[in-house]
Amino acid sequence: MARTRNWLTHSKAVALIWLLSATLFYFVFQMALRNSSPPPQSPNSSDNPVSAEERRTRLYDKMARDLDEHGAAFLKHGQTSQSLALSDLFTIKDGSIIPVLKAATPPVRANVLYLSPQYSISIADTVKSIFLPHFDKMIWFQNSTLYHFSMFHASHHTEPVPASEEEIEVEANAVKAVAEGVCPLKIVIDRVVLTSTGVLLGCWQVVSGTDPTTIRAKLRSALPRAPAKQYYDEAILHTTLARLLGHPNTSPSEVNKTLELQFYHDLVQQLNNKIRGYQATVTELWYVEEFDVLALALEGRMKVRKFQLGCSKP
Repeated sequence: MARTRNWLTHSKAVALIWLLSATLFYFVFQMALRNSSPPPQSPNSSDNPVSAEERRTRLYDKMARDLDEHGAAFLKHGQTSQSLALSDLFTIKDGSIIPVLKAATPPVRANVLYLSPQYSISIADTVKSIFLPHFDKMIWFQNSTLYHFSMFHASHHTEPVPASEEEIEVEANAVKAVAEGVCPLKIVIDRVVLTSTGVLLGCWQVVSGTDPTTIRAKLRSALPRAPAKQYYDEAILHTTLARLLGHPNTSPSEVNKTLELQFYHDLVQQLNNKIRGYQATVTELWYVEEFDVLALALEGRMKVRKFQLGCSKP
């Protein structure tokens, strides 16, 4: 009887040890599985990349909020996106706006997509019809024959990269080769925004053709000496339509400051109602030597090399 009792006690001890061992093994095994499993993917992970179109939409949303978030800085002579004050760009003489042309040393070397007057003139006319009556002497309209989309700088005024004539020719030929592998872009105006620095921008989306992100990547590869820091986001596709330089024609005493921002928003909305959805086709990439700072914007001295987009396969 005692032997039977000892056997039962021994059997229970063995069973308990096996149960504990099995339980411990289970928990260790589960922890190992958790540690070896990949973490959950975030919406912005490489497996769920944000499309270039969505990236532009987010940029334009942010740009549209800029005026409300920072106020009308242009009324206080705020800086542009290229770290220049409005007083660096314009002066008013005898009631007329005169661009301030300053020599760029060394010349800025910009690569831009060009918007043909076939499309730009009608946009410019619409912009003027809405804004000119309110900003007679306090607005600068971008020359409609020079509407462009900044893509990539081989050298700019905040990070100059000197180049000899031979090096410039090498750069131009490299850009030509890029153009030959880029397809024409069919684009559409997503919206117009007015920034806190007073710049009226046409913001575009790409319907078909080579995306700006790809074009900039190709230019970066073709121009290895270019500044690491570029002015604009890789996805953006925008063109300057005009620059506000001061208050509207209404005298300051008559302007309700609390409603002034809304006044600007109303004008932008009128313009959006007219030109949002407008389509165009871009067929040229320009390599521009700007001998004056912002020569493309201020109609300064420049040398332009024009390349047709060839859409050839690499």
